[in-house]
Amino acid sequence: MKFLVIGGDAAGMSAASRAKRNNPNLEVTVLEKTMDVSYSACGMPYNIADTSMDMDVLVVRKAQVFRQKQGIDLLTGHKALHLDPQKKEVQGQDIQGTPFSFLYDTLLIATGASPIIPDLPGMDLPGVLPLKSLEDGRKIKSYLAENTVKKALIVGMGYIGLEMCEALVERGVEVSMIRRSNDFIPWLDKDICDYVRQETVNKGVGLYFNQGLKKIEKKSMGLCIETDSMSFDADLVILALGVVPNSDMAEKAGLELGRNKEISVSRALESSHDHIYAAGDCADAFHVVTGQKTWIPLALRANRAGWAVADSVCGNRVELPGIAGTAVFKLFDLQVARTGLTVQEAVRSGFDAEQEVIKTRSRAHGQPGSTDIWVQIVGDKKTNRLLGLFMVGKEGVAHRINAPAVALSARMTVLDYIQSDLAYAPPFGPVWDPTLTAAIQLSKKLT
Repeated sequence: MKFLVIGGDAAGMSAASRAKRNNPNLEVTVLEKTMDVSYSACGMPYNIADTSMDMDVLVVRKAQVFRQKQGIDLLTGHKALHLDPQKKEVQGQDIQGTPFSFLYDTLLIATGASPIIPDLPGMDLPGVLPLKSLEDGRKIKSYLAENTVKKALIVGMGYIGLEMCEALVERGVEVSMIRRSNDFIPWLDKDICDYVRQETVNKGVGLYFNQGLKKIEKKSMGLCIETDSMSFDADLVILALGVVPNSDMAEKAGLELGRNKEISVSRALESSHDHIYAAGDCADAFHVVTGQKTWIPLALRANRAGWAVADSVCGNRVELPGIAGTAVFKLFDLQVARTGLTVQEAVRSGFDAEQEVIKTRSRAHGQPGSTDIWVQIVGDKKTNRLLGLFMVGKEGVAHRINAPAVALSARMTVLDYIQSDLAYAPPFGPVWDPTLTAAIQLSKKLT
């Protein structure tokens, strides 16, 4: 049987590798349009911050390993352009422009997502760069090495934008950030968001809101950026406006898409066409809280989906329960984490939502080094179900978020969560874990 995979990063290579392990006789071919496969994209901002580190250390497994040790026909520099589900054929061209064609028995589309590049003047100027692929990371790092960069403007304030903000500040660059709307981190409660915002400003970062990008021009001394009502001078512009799923080929082939143009799949990652799966950032998922379709492109989901597809292809059909949107990022001294739904998201999904916000301590009373932890917790008044939890602090946040994430997958109520037997030792937290304290306070509003 011929198993063809389009896309050679998280979902694609996870599927190809596991399928080959499951069935060594399976004919597995992977088409990857770039020359890079299997790398840690999430590590790029931290790599960029470190001038001594080569970008290629982020490669988890090199292409020749997949070819030589696993027997996968991995074709880098091969871009798929056309899919014919009736003929079970994929056509495209390689990096030299030579056309190719492959027939398949089963196909996995794992084409990922691409950075949003506004259709505005100046987006192709030197020093105006997005960050999504490993090659993007190389370009940014090379630009910083080869040019004097004293000022940078980051367009957007999402995960990548905020992580790049820290990376550039660590390299001694003066950073400004712009956002079209008036909210900083929209899923955080206002008090918590103001705290994170002030901590960012205290690091010397300029934050400017209600400033949509208009154009970028090359000037004798660098770049001039025009927004709705301001202008900025910079030596480097990072485009961090989010991503869009790479689904054009699937759409043209008649596959069903979701609201954000992501490929619509079943819990087993099956597309609307027989023998075609989709996984990773190009495909949707079911939310564990709402049970509804959602599109939240995250690394763990991509890898897990790749495994599920491989098992199904090899005869053991696997369905995934879904995702909670659990995420964490570092912003200077702060850890910022989330899982599940905000009050606004919960209300839109039909819940009678209520939330509680608390500020407590990261360690037990009297322990040196204790710092503030903010917790924002959301529950449903009708069922007492836990719906979401959000945290910010200087320690103890990144891994603490995993407990409520598991609780969401288990469909626990707030009262169930209060009874969770969480670990305690004074250097690591209070007797009542901050998430338990927040749950106790929320329970008073739900009963």
